[in-house]
Amino acid sequence: MEIIKTSIAGVTIIEPRLFKDARGYFYESFNQKEFKEKVCCTTFVQDNESKSSYGVIRGLHFQKPPFAQSKLVRVVKGAVLDVAVDIRKGSPTFGRYVAVELTEENKYQFFIPRGFAHGFSVLSEEVVFQYKCDNFYAPQSEGAIAWNDPDLGIDWRVSTNRIILSEKDEKHPRLKDAEWLFDYSVDLYSNE
Repeated sequence: MEIIKTSIAGVTIIEPRLFKDARGYFYESFNQKEFKEKVCCTTFVQDNESKSSYGVIRGLHFQKPPFAQSKLVRVVKGAVLDVAVDIRKGSPTFGRYVAVELTEENKYQFFIPRGFAHGFSVLSEEVVFQYKCDNFYAPQSEGAIAWNDPDLGIDWRVSTNRIILSEKDEKHPRLKDAEWLFDYSVDLYSNE
């Protein structure tokens, strides 16, 4: 796998090595040893998959400690714009984000560390989206910030009149009004 660093330390794009021939292709989508050596020393415990249609925006979500999660995400079918926002108070990149297009063609994976809010918009007619999490889902630890926070200025690349949101995602606070954020000085991987 090739590691592509982004403008925020720890937020990583992973490009797999693809082997193609007349039959199709093969690639290793995950290797725990190589991931720990090149990206992050964490262990994934849960795999999730979602299916969405064009215009769906999911996010910007996170889980609070002790259930904070890293995510390793990828697209199996279709295309998304995937976004990670630094919500660690005191971080030199606080309030900045990285956005990457993940498609079934490029097969990129995107690693979102603990301490970041995560979301994506669906750019294709339909998408099948998979993600690995390094902590179990805990509804009591849910947190989120507004997908359309003007201070973040994220261009989700979806026509405003085509955006589809969950009822929950319509009501999240702006980053500056969030009641709970991560502390940059706290090691979120200390138990790993």
